[in-house]
Amino acid sequence: MGQLADIQKEVVINAPIYSVWPFLATSEGLAKWFMPNTFEPVVGHAFVLHAGPYGDSPCKVTAVDPPYRVAFDWDEHWHLELALRPVNDAKTQLTLIHSGWMEEGVSPLGQPYSKVREVMDMGWERKLYESLPVLIREQA
Repeated sequence: MGQLADIQKEVVINAPIYSVWPFLATSEGLAKWFMPNTFEPVVGHAFVLHAGPYGDSPCKVTAVDPPYRVAFDWDEHWHLELALRPVNDAKTQLTLIHSGWMEEGVSPLGQPYSKVREVMDMGWERKLYESLPVLIREQA
């Protein structure tokens, strides 16, 4: 079975890296802009994303490199990587890569993977370009 292209997004956030990191590497931070969860920043930690009407998604932490990178496997096929790079003392670049998109087949909810990928791509746009920067700015 073939793969669809990864979702990749980059955004420069007007905050230093140490202000952005807690939003990526703590359960509380992720819950504020992504979704409720039982995340812990420990490689190998199994946790759950509570996706509301879509149910709970099992996940497993695969990388933690403070304050630069956190990654985890999500459900059966997906992998999410969030990487930070300081642009300067006051700005941080966030790169998100959401991989594991199967070309054929349907999700557990009956949606074609290509449609789920399209919806998630738009969702990441809103989360990374609108929700997360506003939350970080409000916390500063």
